[in-house]
Amino acid sequence: MVDRADINSVLMQMRALQVQAQQGIKPIETPLQGAGIAPGAVDRTGFGELLKNAVDKVNDLQGDAKKMAVSYEQGDPTVDLPQVMISMEKASVSFEAMTQVRNRLVTAYEDIMKMPI
Repeated sequence: MVDRADINSVLMQMRALQVQAQQGIKPIETPLQGAGIAPGAVDRTGFGELLKNAVDKVNDLQGDAKKMAVSYEQGDPTVDLPQVMISMEKASVSFEAMTQVRNRLVTAYEDIMKMPI
């Protein structure tokens, strides 16, 4: 069951922030600023690097699943069938998600290319 006091607290904080934004009051300090980190000092990773990391993660999952399957086929007693199936399913789901991301990126690129100059 959802705790109503927490929801009401969050709603009150959101309303207070909305009022501050409408009145032009200086925004409250973020946790990073409170820790002494300047707003611009946060290390930002580029989109290309994030995409590369995601592809690498999918590749790692597929490689791990393949290794587990080969180990199971060779009769390794430390690898059981449920582990192999779970790792293969994780690899499959992550690959499908990456394919969907790629499809969305291609569609976005095509939409941008169709825009008039």
